[in-house]
Amino acid sequence: MKSMTGFGRANFENDNRSYNVEIKSVNHRYNDITVKMPKSISYLEEKIKKEISSNISRGKIDVYINFENNSVRGRTVKINTQLASMYIEQLKELALENKINDNISVMEISKLPDVLTLENIEDEEVIWNELEPCLQNAINNFIQMRETEGNRIKEDLLQRLDIIYKKVCEINEHSTGLVEEYIVKLETRIKELLNAEIIDKDRLAQEIVIYADKCSVEEEITRLESHINQFKNIANTSTPMGKKLDFLIQEMNREVNTIGSKSGALAITNLVIDIKTELEDIREQIQNIE
Repeated sequence: MKSMTGFGRANFENDNRSYNVEIKSVNHRYNDITVKMPKSISYLEEKIKKEISSNISRGKIDVYINFENNSVRGRTVKINTQLASMYIEQLKELALENKINDNISVMEISKLPDVLTLENIEDEEVIWNELEPCLQNAINNFIQMRETEGNRIKEDLLQRLDIIYKKVCEINEHSTGLVEEYIVKLETRIKELLNAEIIDKDRLAQEIVIYADKCSVEEEITRLESHINQFKNIANTSTPMGKKLDFLIQEMNREVNTIGSKSGALAITNLVIDIKTELEDIREQIQNIE
């Protein structure tokens, strides 16, 4: 089980080229990846997204990549000779008009805007071969944090499921005695109304069958127990499970609501409220699961 919130970081340096990768994520229904990186290596964005999506299936994921190239490899200085000539021509005219010294040094010309530009001519394969292991380390650290948080959530969910299961068993115990209680109450009530010791057993049996069918929650309890087992089995897999667990919780809520509507017993009603409270807490936790 993995949480959808996490953070991972990694650094790499080679031949005076340094890389820093940070990955963080929050909850999201789908897999939404945003990459922020220097323009000089922006051509690697799709590769980076593909690498991340192959390891992470869900979440709002922000990736920050910093790249510094302090080596001469992959860099060149370009001189704009035409622009330099225009500067020189204009400066000479200015010196002539104002009758000042027109000695212009190369160093002074090189300092003028856009005369010298530093261009990156990075080898895409070289940069990717250096960035990829750094990216993978960040992803591994990111996943590890997600798994750590996911295990804490899993432990809490399983504890709550055990509480729910115990309360379902209590509902089952209470429900088995409902019909017997109804028979006693019905016989007493009929005798009071008719003021007679002899009652129509066939009519009584018919009423009991109708009531038993109406208040029976055996099917709902069976399905609840099945959903609890399914939940535990899914929680112990290594595949993305958030959406599956969310669906199961909806089904469990439906069964619990049916039990509450069928039974008028106060003890069962209180147990239903307790179970719904636990289910709501579980549902909130599941929203953070990948």
